Amino acid sequence: MEPIDLDLEESELELPAEPMRLNMGPSHPAMHGTVRMVIELSGETIDKVDVQIGYLHRGFEKMCERGTWAQVFPYADRLNYVSPMLNNVGYALAVEKLCNISVPDRCQWYRMGLGELARISDHLTCTGAMAMELGAFTPFLWFIKARDMIWDILEEETGARLTHSFGRIGGMAAPPTPKFKEMVRASLKKVLGILEEGEKMLLKNRIFIDRLEKVGVISQEDAISLGWTGPCLRATGVSYDVRKAHPYLKYDEVEFEVPVGQRGDTMDRFLVRLAEIRQSALILEQVCQRMADDGPVNVDDPRVMMPPKDQVYNTIEATIQHFKLVMEGAKIPKGEVYSYTEGGNGELGFYLVSDGSGTPYRVRIRPPCFSVVGGVAQLIQGGMLSDVVPIFGSVNMIGGECDH
Repeated sequence: MEPIDLDLEESELELPAEPMRLNMGPSHPAMHGTVRMVIELSGETIDKVDVQIGYLHRGFEKMCERGTWAQVFPYADRLNYVSPMLNNVGYALAVEKLCNISVPDRCQWYRMGLGELARISDHLTCTGAMAMELGAFTPFLWFIKARDMIWDILEEETGARLTHSFGRIGGMAAPPTPKFKEMVRASLKKVLGILEEGEKMLLKNRIFIDRLEKVGVISQEDAISLGWTGPCLRATGVSYDVRKAHPYLKYDEVEFEVPVGQRGDTMDRFLVRLAEIRQSALILEQVCQRMADDGPVNVDDPRVMMPPKDQVYNTIEATIQHFKLVMEGAKIPKGEVYSYTEGGNGELGFYLVSDGSGTPYRVRIRPPCFSVVGGVAQLIQGGMLSDVVPIFGSVNMIGGECDH
């Protein structure tokens, strides 16, 4: 029997494999809804991928153009249903910019507080779901428990747990409840404790670290050229945050840092979101210190604000005002405006056009997710099939934003 020649080239040791085309999604649990990826594989390596956002077909922008300006708020909630209050505030600020309205200080602090609670909710959901999709189910349950504490506050303030429709042109639907500050302070302490426990479990786990580090890397230049914003851009080391670069509400009066990454990989995107939760908590502490306990939260402008209910029921003037605002809508001055805020996933922009009537002539949204999903193929290509799950989870794609 002849001896076996062990001096073989590496290419000779590989098993022969033909390229294979694979459909991943839209019903795959890691594809988050309607997304479909057409992947061309050589063994387990991804040679080419076509990322398709799918067809949710909700027609958000056209629905907004069929009702009054105030009737857009429920639709804005459903763009990013994990942090709807940020969408409420973003849209309200856009219309107020068109009207040249500035809301009272107490309202600005209140909007900031509710918005930062929503941001914490968004990041807890994303990081918890990432961990779960890699097999870490316990941290997911812990993070969702923390998110429920945030939702308890939002439910107490707005009356709704998920989609609030609480924003108003010129203010908010109601002032802060008497226990708002007390609830925020008590919940933040518990949320940060849970966050720390989850970090201990995940960031000391060799398997979890190996699945995220140096996976799905993107450079600063590529991220900027793709129009990325938010945590995904900041993970590459670019410290662009709308709250710092173009302050709105009272963000120029509070102290907070903009967390950034170094490599732009999946681990950096994960860590940036965890760091942002702590920064949001820091902002919330300052909101609780600075927000007045009494005072108006709405502008005193009958052209855009609903009259108090007791006046509607008892005076003809308030009844007429209420009727006209509901049936015809607030008459927003003619013109166009682009207003942008820092949403859960980056720069959330509203481009509005008014023809002077009570119905928007044009509502165009700049969703942060759409640009980010446009770069997912670049993150995945050249990697392994198993890397698709953590990479796609780290970009936090929200279908409601993409299918605007």
